[in-house]
Amino acid sequence: MASFNQPKGRIRGNSEWTRGNGNRALGRGKGGRGGRLGRHGRGRGDKKASFNSTRVDEEHRSDSDQSEKASEVDAELEFGSDGLSSDEEDGAAAASVVKPYSALLQSLNDSIQHEEPPQQKRRKIEFEVSGKIDVVEDVDLVIEPEEAEDLGIGELTDEYGNDEAEGGHDPFISQFANPDESEIARMIDDVKHNRWLLNKSAKDSEWPSSLKAPAGSKVSNFSEMEILQGTQSILLKQRLKTPAVRLLPAFDQLTGSLASNICGYRDVLFSSRTPGYADYLRKLACLHSLNHVFKTRDKIIKNNAVFAGETIDEDIELRDQGFTRPKVLIILPTRQSCAKYVNTIISLAEPEQQENKKRFQDTYTQGADDFSDDKPEDFRELFGGNDDDMFRLGLKFTRKTIKYFSQFYNSDIIFASPLGLRMALGAETSKQQDHDFLSSIEIVIVDQCDALAMQNWEHVEYIFDHLNLQPKEAHGCDFSRVRNWYLDGNAKYLRQTILFSSFTFPSVNKLYVRNMLNITGKIKYNKTYDGAMLDLGFQVKQSFARYNTTTPSTDPDDRFGFFTTAVIPSLTKNVKANHGNKQGILIYLPLYADFVRVRNYLATSSNTQNISFGSISEYTNLQDVTRARSHFFSGRHSILLYTERAHHFRRYCLKGVKSIIMYGLPENPLFYKEIVGGYLGFSVSGANMDPNIASVRSLFSRLDILKLERIVGTKRSALLINDKNGDTFDFV
Repeated sequence: MASFNQPKGRIRGNSEWTRGNGNRALGRGKGGRGGRLGRHGRGRGDKKASFNSTRVDEEHRSDSDQSEKASEVDAELEFGSDGLSSDEEDGAAAASVVKPYSALLQSLNDSIQHEEPPQQKRRKIEFEVSGKIDVVEDVDLVIEPEEAEDLGIGELTDEYGNDEAEGGHDPFISQFANPDESEIARMIDDVKHNRWLLNKSAKDSEWPSSLKAPAGSKVSNFSEMEILQGTQSILLKQRLKTPAVRLLPAFDQLTGSLASNICGYRDVLFSSRTPGYADYLRKLACLHSLNHVFKTRDKIIKNNAVFAGETIDEDIELRDQGFTRPKVLIILPTRQSCAKYVNTIISLAEPEQQENKKRFQDTYTQGADDFSDDKPEDFRELFGGNDDDMFRLGLKFTRKTIKYFSQFYNSDIIFASPLGLRMALGAETSKQQDHDFLSSIEIVIVDQCDALAMQNWEHVEYIFDHLNLQPKEAHGCDFSRVRNWYLDGNAKYLRQTILFSSFTFPSVNKLYVRNMLNITGKIKYNKTYDGAMLDLGFQVKQSFARYNTTTPSTDPDDRFGFFTTAVIPSLTKNVKANHGNKQGILIYLPLYADFVRVRNYLATSSNTQNISFGSISEYTNLQDVTRARSHFFSGRHSILLYTERAHHFRRYCLKGVKSIIMYGLPENPLFYKEIVGGYLGFSVSGANMDPNIASVRSLFSRLDILKLERIVGTKRSALLINDKNGDTFDFV
């Protein structure tokens, strides 16, 4: 049957539907970048209702407003008030005078004769945006019948090698090819009842980590773990050995540990990803994925040969498959990051033929970027090339060919962004919802988790909630060869999950606890921080104010209450004392909800009636951003509100900053250095401002321990959280 991975068209316009704010199921999340067809459209809501927040009466007249009014006047002159032209109105009036009843009958007859047959209801995928229809073609659309996996015995050649003959302990054999069913059942029971053994590395370790394994696991501490020296220590398929040595020639202590855990099928959370380290992580993940796909394929082919033999034991039971073909899911933030992964796979697999290669290059790669020189390395890595965050791609392997854009059910590896896969799955209440192609996923790789959190992390959680569920349809499955843990609904306990992130944050920790349930165990690599506040490039007073809160649900109210009672009075006092001078106060807000709350308070409260302010969020259009930056730099606005996602997607170079109030600590420690060290540093060095005037004040609670650790350092964070002698801490 034909299968559609995605609707034929997708709107990319200025509506709430196309880029949700995190509350809508199919939205991009705050600050959607804009994508391939909107290179310079990062941020949200070009048509979002503007907010007059400056307390300065201004009149803005634009040519567009005048043209709209002129169009409305012309329309009224041409068509009249009820939509008829003046000639038609005259004719209608005459007819009503002469034969009103006949005219009515005639109009009814005409409408019946010209009435179109009823049409089937369908979902609209086009709508009017600013007078234009803005429709983006679905370049990832695949219309292809679902095919049964054709793995005849002729596919098996010497280049695939022989698993049993390669020697050594192969984790693939013990977990997938020839598992001990009783041992697997025992460890699944341990995981279900939360019977984990926890082991931590030495405190003085360069890369502190924690290992959790089921109570009955064979490897439950670090002394039993092997540190690989190179790819020659990995049991690879024959065709992968030479390319692997070329791409990954040697391992150090950390990379050897990572390779051992990843190739040993443990769940891995690595939270020290950097642009310089990304290439190694990508190569290792692709090598492991290909090795798994090739070994799975080879095992099925060998068993097919057994069934094709002249003499076969009728009682033989060979269980080597899942419900559907896809085995690896790789979740990435942009098309360019997907292209990097696919190119790495091509360099490892070295196929003789590549089907649909030109289509892939046209839709996933892009020419040189036009970034300014001040853009940091992580920004260039994430947004370089094709930065569209709406995609999904199936990759199919045969003995000599790799096919791009294969139908999901015919694919071995699926690449997707959270939004792209969320759209392919469909709404929970939809009759067309389809998650069967995720039912037999055995390896999940999520790269750049921190970037995905800036898109919409709810999509990631939704995808994990639909992994390894029982399929709704058979899809040509031979149930006599389906592994027992699939039939029992226990596939999630043998799925390997690999997460790469620049830092740890609560949502990824939640995923680690809730969804990473591998019976082989899971390991989390942590990092010891010296503190971003030590790497600013100049000396400035930095204050950290702790407020009390009890639960995450009350934290927003507690933070806002502390801000209005402890921060706002000093702001108003400072503005009055320095009336007429440039204030240059930047208020940094991590969450859009907090931004709206503070903005409304400054605009409506009697306590702030003498404060003029501007605002820049992920939804602010370019014209309003330019105006806000100009007014802030000139001193017309004393305060500028600035959101974290606006900085993530734009990295503006704001001028005129003299002091900073961080309503909440940034999730990314690089943002602290860019905002404090960059904005304040420019004012001190470029504008010859007295460094004693510059200051930074940050609000935090006990719930911000992960953020605080990255800003002030691992050792200092415990002091700031637990100190009972005060709640304000100053560093100079």
